[in-house]
Amino acid sequence: MAIIGKIREKSWLILVIVGGALIAFILGDWQRISGGLEEVYGLGTVYGEKVDPVDFQEAINIQRVNNERTAEQQNKEPEPVDESAVWKSFVQDLVIRQEYDALGITVGQNEFDAYLFGEDGFEVMPDLASNFKDSATGMFNKNLLQAKIDDMKSSEKAEDQKLWEEIEQGYIEKRKREKYFQILQQGIYVTKLEAKEDYYAQKEKKSISFVLRRYSEIKDEDIEVTDEDLKAYFEEHKDEKKYENKESMRSINFFDIAIQPSAEDSAKFHDKMETYRNDLATAENDSAYIVKYSDMRFFTTNPYSTALPESHRKAKQHLTFPRSMDSTFMNSSVGDIIGPYEHMGTFNIAKIIGFTEDTINARHILIPVTEGQESVAEARVDSILAVINHDNFTEFVNKYSTDTGSKEKGGELGDFFFSEMVQPFAVYCADKPIGEIGQVRSQYGIHIIEVLDRKGPKYPRLGIISKTLKTSDATLSEIETSVYKLLWKLDDEMSKAKDAKEMVAIFDTVAKQEGYFSRPVNISEKSPRMTAFNTKLAEDKILELAFKEEAAVGDLIESPIRDQDKFLIAVLAAIRTEGETNFEDVEDKVRANYIQDQKVKRLKAQMMKKTLTELASDANPIQKADVTFANPQIASAGFEAGVVGALYTGLKDGQQTQPIEGKQGVYVIRIDRTDEVPVAKDYEVERNQLLSTARAKLSGDAVKGLIERADVIDNRRFYSIGLRR
Repeated sequence: MAIIGKIREKSWLILVIVGGALIAFILGDWQRISGGLEEVYGLGTVYGEKVDPVDFQEAINIQRVNNERTAEQQNKEPEPVDESAVWKSFVQDLVIRQEYDALGITVGQNEFDAYLFGEDGFEVMPDLASNFKDSATGMFNKNLLQAKIDDMKSSEKAEDQKLWEEIEQGYIEKRKREKYFQILQQGIYVTKLEAKEDYYAQKEKKSISFVLRRYSEIKDEDIEVTDEDLKAYFEEHKDEKKYENKESMRSINFFDIAIQPSAEDSAKFHDKMETYRNDLATAENDSAYIVKYSDMRFFTTNPYSTALPESHRKAKQHLTFPRSMDSTFMNSSVGDIIGPYEHMGTFNIAKIIGFTEDTINARHILIPVTEGQESVAEARVDSILAVINHDNFTEFVNKYSTDTGSKEKGGELGDFFFSEMVQPFAVYCADKPIGEIGQVRSQYGIHIIEVLDRKGPKYPRLGIISKTLKTSDATLSEIETSVYKLLWKLDDEMSKAKDAKEMVAIFDTVAKQEGYFSRPVNISEKSPRMTAFNTKLAEDKILELAFKEEAAVGDLIESPIRDQDKFLIAVLAAIRTEGETNFEDVEDKVRANYIQDQKVKRLKAQMMKKTLTELASDANPIQKADVTFANPQIASAGFEAGVVGALYTGLKDGQQTQPIEGKQGVYVIRIDRTDEVPVAKDYEVERNQLLSTARAKLSGDAVKGLIERADVIDNRRFYSIGLRR
């Protein structure tokens, strides 16, 4: 009662607090709805400026249209837009366009025309040269290109006009980029001294004898390490670049628990598969039965139902069967039932419905079809089919076919696998009787076809019931319960830790005790990309754990994350800030380097002031090698730039080095002989090689440097889940 009395006494204060909270909540929502809270990052920033979301969406739309056009040409489903690839290209364009503006790089109309048509010193671009050939000469025809441009510009279809605008702008940007890098190339210069040094680095060979004591001779556990030693070592070396955080990032440690069917699930599944097998064997309508019960609801009797051995040259584009069942499938007969068998993650029952020969030879006459004049082409085909036969086929090829590739061979295409051709053509050639002459229509025009031969192995055409063994709801519930229990155990154990570092250590230890493997994933704050997870939902949950407001090392995920066929449990293991160096963040690296340094000191002390003969043993014999400054590879030891470089510091033939620290171990080396280098008349060969190498790297290095200078922040993932606006 006393407590209730107190509440009554202070009720006005509660109203003020609650009222204030409601007002703050309402105002916060109103700001979010009305856009009152100004976005700092948006989708991302370049040179500190927000990326325009409309422009980026337009870039995505253009890529989507391009994918659709490509798919249409190839008679395939369009590829989904890779937004990360679009982002990368979009950002590069933003950065480089600023360089164009700063340098005043433009492309005038006269320059553009000359560039497009290969005039006034420009070469015709390969894509245009191949697509606008004169049918008689096979050479680039300017008039064909101009006619195509005029058609697009004057088309009544808005999409055709827009397509030309996109193409025109694409070539303008291509030309600007070429001019920009040509300007940069003018600044590349190699001096005669640089060329001379490269000449001697390549030519001056030293023959050496050496003894190598490898670091692996000393076990890590034989080096005594204390926390005081490591911290002192870190204080001495913390300013070295290798310890500096190059970018701000968060580290997550996680492990996964597989969602797997139980033994009972498996038994029920296989009983059901036997039922499917028996029913398919006697089914009156294979198509209806397979489409009804298969997870992959596909059935066709045409050659695209052909299944190939995994070793077949076209296996990647077709159905396949397990390598261990090659003889079973290749020796089958129509009506046979094969399976159940497991293949590529599914269980399958296959019914043999036909066969396809490996190799086909056919000939054809290609009659082009002009838009709006389809009836003209069809009439010509009908007139040809009325009189053509096996004996006069070549005559009509020479007179009418526009396929220059096969025309010289009387229309023959040579041996091919059916799917190497466009689909209507492929189906005709695989199924029509040899010698029958008929027609099909494709995106290239109308084909008049005669199948000449079919030979080689026969591959089965399959009707397949494909099923996936899935985890039952009951099993899933049991697994989920056990995962929650493990999460609660982790939370309980980690709550006993004295600090965040120990919390992470407990997480890893408990995971190991339970039979799981905890592994890290590092997430960049500027560009949060992850490849360890299967779903966007899982990635979003991990991002929230890592970057939520007031996130702290040792934070455990609040509930297990479902990631397709597994649950994830994760902890925030580290927060690293760009430019800063904390001992806790690099302790493992410090430990490894400290142990390495102690091994170096121990080996050097053992090898000091000893001859090669005194150092040699059965385990560490005297070895010989030839080295050059330009190729610091020591035979049987590996790449040792620092070690080889030390041999070119004035050491004379016959002299021996002090112990030298290398990547593989500690070396003592004697120079046996230095080959005399012939004096060169000049160093133009080396100079040109250095220039060529520098120019080849120019564009990549320049773009990389510009991107780094632009301080690009990719905020798309944070933006999409409301973590950072």
